[in-house]
Amino acid sequence: MPVITSWTQGAWVVLDILLVALLIYQVLVMIRGTRAAPMLMGLVVMAFIFYLARIGELTTLNWVVSHLLPYLVFALIVIFQSEIRHVLADLGRRLTFLRGSTADSDSYDTGALIVIEREIGLRTHIESGVPLDARLSYDLLATIFRPSAPLHDGAVIVQKDRIAAAACFLPLSMNPLLSTQLGTRHRAGIGITEETDAIAVICSEETGAISLAIGGKIERDLTVEQLRERMGSELRRYLAPVTLPTPIAQADDESDSLLDSPLRDPARKAESSAGTEPLP
Repeated sequence: MPVITSWTQGAWVVLDILLVALLIYQVLVMIRGTRAAPMLMGLVVMAFIFYLARIGELTTLNWVVSHLLPYLVFALIVIFQSEIRHVLADLGRRLTFLRGSTADSDSYDTGALIVIEREIGLRTHIESGVPLDARLSYDLLATIFRPSAPLHDGAVIVQKDRIAAAACFLPLSMNPLLSTQLGTRHRAGIGITEETDAIAVICSEETGAISLAIGGKIERDLTVEQLRERMGSELRRYLAPVTLPTPIAQADDESDSLLDSPLRDPARKAESSAGTEPLP
């Protein structure tokens, strides 16, 4: 009888360890490629400091950490609210919404929102849209942002030199200092740059004006040349540390591909309207 009891206890211990390992693995899978990944490293560092304070009898540090620990749970909820919302949405399964097609009108310009991923991953936002994993090109961007296209609402996310997804949902900026003239598309472009180090290129649907959002700040009414220069410098600085054959050329190619998109380049627009249906 004691042998059976001992075997049962051992089985429960093994099951306990497996469940904890599975839970940790699932958490790591969910945060991989999101802004939560570097934050998790910060939590690991904090846990290590707390451990040192306990075993090293560091009285002051132990007191500070012990009093901060109860508030850490609330801080985690606030910091990871978007990730928590994403996980809960996945557990419940997505609802299918029926969308009506948008009428194509020549009296309005075509809006566009293009987000370029850099160091901080955008996997959570990519999964909110329609996955494409397609080569970055003018024709594809023009097709996506055509008003009658089913994917024109939402953002296109560029990952390296490929379009990862379209019709992606982005967090809206809640900055009260933003101009009331900025609509949802502009606030979404600013919002994603507040949470990550991404670059957002926004084209107004009403006026066709081009804007660039970086670090939660927006530069409005840029010309194509100004946009090419700003994006070139930002992407060149991002790609410089990477071991690539021609990092600067790659940055220029990527920025050129985006700038030849539906961002209101008059020359391209005139060319496309000459033979076929007008492209944005």
